[in-house]
Amino acid sequence: MDLFALQQQLGALTDYPLEQWQPAFCGPVPIRIDRDGSWYFHGSPIQRPELVRLFAAVLSCVDGRYLLTTPAEQVQIEVDDAPFLLVDAVWLDDGRLQLTTNLQQSFIAGPDFPVLLQPEAGNGQLLPYLQLKRGLRAKFSRTLYYRLAEQAQEQTVDGQCQYWLHSGTYPFRLG
Repeated sequence: MDLFALQQQLGALTDYPLEQWQPAFCGPVPIRIDRDGSWYFHGSPIQRPELVRLFAAVLSCVDGRYLLTTPAEQVQIEVDDAPFLLVDAVWLDDGRLQLTTNLQQSFIAGPDFPVLLQPEAGNGQLLPYLQLKRGLRAKFSRTLYYRLAEQAQEQTVDGQCQYWLHSGTYPFRLG
């Protein structure tokens, strides 16, 4: 994978139509995203944020495999948990919750981007994740989770204590 050629090839696009591209699968490459959303190439951190954002824009998850897809090739990468980490949240004037990732991508929690409790990779503990497009998800950072937990409303359901928030009219369970 020629990183410079990839950047040149995709740099002019604003939206990447991955579903329309049918490149050859070229196998795995030594790119890894750790549990904190940091990207590595051959074990070394990728220092250029614009390159990480470019990779993130062509990332998808299909049948549990994380793929980078370009018009010329498709490769598999390793993801320890979720490829993105939610690091900030802002309540909008209309009561919706806007969540921001470690790559400065913003999403509104709701039917298009639901918050789901899913087992964390490694220990199976149920944690909130934001479901994104292309089979991807973003994990709530510990700091953000606790910040939102302070605002959650406690409800007892079937004898179990649950914590709920609303993004506009969309209710979601935080834990």
